[in-house]
Amino acid sequence: MSQTIDNAPYTAFHRRLALACSGGPLLDGYILSIVGVALIGMRPDLGLSTAQVSLIGAAALVGMFVGGALFGVLTDKIGREVMYTADLLVMVACSVLSFWVDSVWAIAVLRFVLGMAVAADYPIATSLLAEWLPAKHRGRLLGQQIVAWYAGSVLAYVVGYLFLELAGPGSWRWMLASSTVLCVVFLVIRRGSPESPRWLAANGRVGDAVRVVEKHLGVRVDGRELMPDPAERARRSSGLRLLMTPPYRRRTLFCGLFFLCQVGPLFAMLTFGPQILSSFGIPGGTVMETLGTGLISLVFLLGCYPALRLVDTRGRRPVIIWSFALMTVPLALLGVWPTAPAAVALTALCAYAFLCGGPNVLDWTYPNELFPTEIRATAVGVATSVSRIGAAVGTYLLPLSLTGLGTGPTMLIAAGTTALGLLVCVLWAEETRGTALGAAPAAGRTSAAEAPAVPARRVPQTARG
Repeated sequence: MSQTIDNAPYTAFHRRLALACSGGPLLDGYILSIVGVALIGMRPDLGLSTAQVSLIGAAALVGMFVGGALFGVLTDKIGREVMYTADLLVMVACSVLSFWVDSVWAIAVLRFVLGMAVAADYPIATSLLAEWLPAKHRGRLLGQQIVAWYAGSVLAYVVGYLFLELAGPGSWRWMLASSTVLCVVFLVIRRGSPESPRWLAANGRVGDAVRVVEKHLGVRVDGRELMPDPAERARRSSGLRLLMTPPYRRRTLFCGLFFLCQVGPLFAMLTFGPQILSSFGIPGGTVMETLGTGLISLVFLLGCYPALRLVDTRGRRPVIIWSFALMTVPLALLGVWPTAPAAVALTALCAYAFLCGGPNVLDWTYPNELFPTEIRATAVGVATSVSRIGAAVGTYLLPLSLTGLGTGPTMLIAAGTTALGLLVCVLWAEETRGTALGAAPAAGRTSAAEAPAVPARRVPQTARG
């Protein structure tokens, strides 16, 4: 079955599924960014201290740490389709309730739950998408999910700016609740999305897997072709434990650690971008705290596009190694030159944002391609959870570090974290370009181009769903 799906033509079904799956990353970018604008009005209204601001900024990330590991395992147990809608319903409830919050702890709790729901969507949606995509398009379309993250972030800053301009800082409750609209939109888009045929077959529902492939890909397959091999059946009950056994231990550490080293500095800079820029003498104010920071998010987004091309033409391993190496340079420059002119500082931060494109587009590509169906969502969830340790720590400590240590040491810490990510990639990054999804790692991977074609019969157009 994997070869039937891997070699299938790319159709409107894949495009719609990719759009539906992008809802989680887009909402993540929006939810994590809108709070930065909302804090402009929230801070004076609620009399927040620096520590309380840090708590609110980090609460969603801590929730993502819990939700990623918990719901990744659950998604491998009960399937992708059920969880695919449930997590969005939780986001709707939390977004609506955010309008009535009146204390720091209420905000922190709601954002913690929002973080859990967002993290749940990553293993659900990216696993579902990976398990339907043809191998030729998998790297590009999985990588494009992070483009949705930055699109959500840019949208959050634009919406936040409009709220501030039209309704003033007191509109922060509306900002927090505004994600409800996006949640409802993607609930509608996701209606009718099918279960993963790979998951169905791995869980003994071969007949359902045959029918869903025929309906959505227009290809008839022999049920015997879909039967999982004995090794797959043995792996099915191993779950989380399997991630820390050979040959998966190194892959688990790689996916979690490179993700952690990437998003630790990145999330802190996005959340407190205006504060960093002001430390280099760039004037603050509403425009810089909204549209200015949104512009930095836009640079992050633009950096993804050349990376999307390179991961399929040059390969995953060279892209991630060179990206980490180059990302270290502007951070180190700002660390050793904390009095740099504002123009130099802004250029360096934009260069860092652009160069992040490589790791960005591989955050979910690598764990989806390195692990089999039985533990794919678990692996994505664990990688997401580990990454959010770095994001939460970075987001919590950055404002305190800027105040207590100063700009130079703070940037050097960010450069050191990025350099550690480079070391992890040099030691452990594998090349997965063109691999057949679900190929047994212990036996080596077979590229999609080399894999023998699976005989299949095209279903007439009238039989397709």
